[in-house]
Amino acid sequence: PDDAAKPVLVLVHAFPLGAQMWEPQFRGAFYGWRLLAPDLRGFGGSTDDRAEGESPTIDDYADDVAGLIRELGGARPVVLAGLSMGGYVALAVMRRTPGLVRALVLADTRAGADSLEGRAGRKALLTVLEHDGPQGVAREMMPKLLGATTRETNGDVEETVRLLIKRQSPAGIRDAILRMMERPDSQALLATITVPTLVVVGDEDTLTPPAESEAMAAALPQASLVRIAGAGHLANLEQGQAFEASVDDFLSGLPA
Repeated sequence: PDDAAKPVLVLVHAFPLGAQMWEPQFRGAFYGWRLLAPDLRGFGGSTDDRAEGESPTIDDYADDVAGLIRELGGARPVVLAGLSMGGYVALAVMRRTPGLVRALVLADTRAGADSLEGRAGRKALLTVLEHDGPQGVAREMMPKLLGATTRETNGDVEETVRLLIKRQSPAGIRDAILRMMERPDSQALLATITVPTLVVVGDEDTLTPPAESEAMAAALPQASLVRIAGAGHLANLEQGQAFEASVDDFLSGLPA
């Protein structure tokens, strides 16, 4: 079918990578679907045009994604997929404009707000960013983003991720850290999300461990959970085929 007639799958990227992290999926995954992958404001060369003096919030991202869905998704609700920070954005969309979404994919993410330890980690990352720029952030985050299997067996992924981080602007990374640090807790929201939901997590994800995904899937009324062997926090890049197969399965089971 021509693009306009295809159902829409929106892919929201992780921190601090940009929409380019979905490139493998654009090379032929999800046949019959129209894929949209926005760069969240400040990423991928996009600008952040919030009013002067206005604090960055996760809702900025959510409203941008909602605007894109309205503009490009046509009148029909879309399937919204978010990985890591993209999952936080997807949950914010469900809090603000749930009518735009007919199904949800939450990958390597969590519903809870930052713990005190998490906030401390973000503040430390802001300091690294200030001193060493995106390169320092890449150095700091690489061991956490990728699973042990990837680090041992797939240097290409490591190279790709490092490159994607270094391409981002310091301001975009800084504002994303602030948005994540201040995002609200979404655990109470889960019970209200009645659309079919797929929760995906890499077995070796240490940033948002499988136990968190299990709890999230249990709290969602219509969720299934898939654990991906040999993947850390970036399942779509580390074990692309397994990631795509699990999402494909989910998509093909959705009501037309």
